[in-house]
Amino acid sequence: MPLNVTALIVFVFFFGVVTFVGFAAARWKRGDLDQLHEWGLAGGKFGTLITWFLLGGDLYTAYTFIAVPALAFGAGALAFFAVPYTIVVYPFVFLVFPRLWSVARARGYITAADFIRGRYGDRWLALAIALTGILATLPYIALQLIGLEVVIAAMGVQLAGVLHYLPLILSFGILAAFDYFSGLRAPAAIAIIKDIMIYITVFAAVIVIPLEVGGWGKVFSAVPPEKLLLPDNLGSYSGYASLFLGSAMALFLYPHSVTGVLSSSSRHVIRRNAALLPAYSFLLGLIALLGFMALAVGVREMPAYAAAFKEFGPNFAVPALFLQVFPSWFVGFAFAAIGIGALVPAAIMSIASANLFSRNIYREFINPTCNPMQESRMAKTMSLAVKVGALLFIIYLPHEYAIQMQLLGGIWIIHTFPALIFGLYSRWLNSTALLIGWAVGMSAGTWMAASINFQAIYPLVIFGTPVRLYIAIISVVLNFAVSVLLTLAFNMLATARRDETRPSDYYALEGIGGGGH
Repeated sequence: MPLNVTALIVFVFFFGVVTFVGFAAARWKRGDLDQLHEWGLAGGKFGTLITWFLLGGDLYTAYTFIAVPALAFGAGALAFFAVPYTIVVYPFVFLVFPRLWSVARARGYITAADFIRGRYGDRWLALAIALTGILATLPYIALQLIGLEVVIAAMGVQLAGVLHYLPLILSFGILAAFDYFSGLRAPAAIAIIKDIMIYITVFAAVIVIPLEVGGWGKVFSAVPPEKLLLPDNLGSYSGYASLFLGSAMALFLYPHSVTGVLSSSSRHVIRRNAALLPAYSFLLGLIALLGFMALAVGVREMPAYAAAFKEFGPNFAVPALFLQVFPSWFVGFAFAAIGIGALVPAAIMSIASANLFSRNIYREFINPTCNPMQESRMAKTMSLAVKVGALLFIIYLPHEYAIQMQLLGGIWIIHTFPALIFGLYSRWLNSTALLIGWAVGMSAGTWMAASINFQAIYPLVIFGTPVRLYIAIISVVLNFAVSVLLTLAFNMLATARRDETRPSDYYALEGIGGGGH
């Protein structure tokens, strides 16, 4: 594709703006960035509005703008599983996550693995939770890289050989720098700009593009009938239902989601955001329709985009749509919105993973006597390493549909659900049983994904009938069954349980208290 100079200039301008904001954010809500809770949680100072932008930046990413429309473009109605799961999850967040915030604030916890360590008194279970969080985040960061790679290529910036990934490396070098110096404050500040840009882009798209093709009737009539509805068979329905259920269970278990929650200034902020965040679900529904608009415009059949579709597959649908319909200056603005929409969550994901490594691996197992500055510096260094790990997922795993990266992360992170969510309400489950259940579920989930080329839907045979289900649901049911059965056996031994939390901790309203570990 020829170099789109105008679009590239606009794109670079907005990247320059967010780079400046990212570095300047170090002085916003001042704190000692040599302390992990200040660098990695911004001191827990964010109110309702900032938390809304931060969680929106956290959860609505290149997954939203590239991956979901790409699935709608290629597979049709199946893509809309992403809308109900983001609606279902918020009542769950409203009820459950204020408890996590309260106990974390009362005990000085920074990560979900900190809570597991304190609740169960088991460093190995906490290690499993930390490793799972880091592993599950890598393909999610990789998805952001794919989104950024696609829009950069769409502007005609295409390099060959060893220079192919140079634009990505430069972009993430900038990201790594302001992550290192500003911590969570940087993506929180940039998220405000990113969300405003995305809202402008989406509303412009849903108004202008249907007018270009002759109205919404023309949009839907151009979509093949088999893509407008789920096929009338058990496998299709079970796959759709299990995708939105498993995705809903997994969404707020990710380290970046937990980091967003724990950076809030109060449990009331979390509840307000659980009530306000469905506004993003409305936006997601509109964005998913971009896949159908791309079908209506017929971008795949256009010779100008043939090479790009060959390289990126359906992931190129939205960039091709914008290139075809909008003037170059708006293409640059929209691509900047998508690119920044990739950088913000990637920054939060990197910071969250770094928090886990520094607190629950480095401090717990490698250097137990480290001081707060050493702990913080290790986190800053690890935030760089995580980005490199994400690149490997792009290079070595198939990604015809970018959304598979996020679904792969869900297959892993869902195995923190029994220990974390049930642990917020009960100490009945045995920590050793949970660890064995985690190992069984992780192994089964990974094996099933690998056996079908890292796809998300597995044809499970039940009483001789193949039922297509999201692997996360199959494997977490196995995890939970093993955990419960072994708990019944291990609890008969009547061994003493360690739990540093108190019932009152789960309702704490303010202040970082004592305790911790």
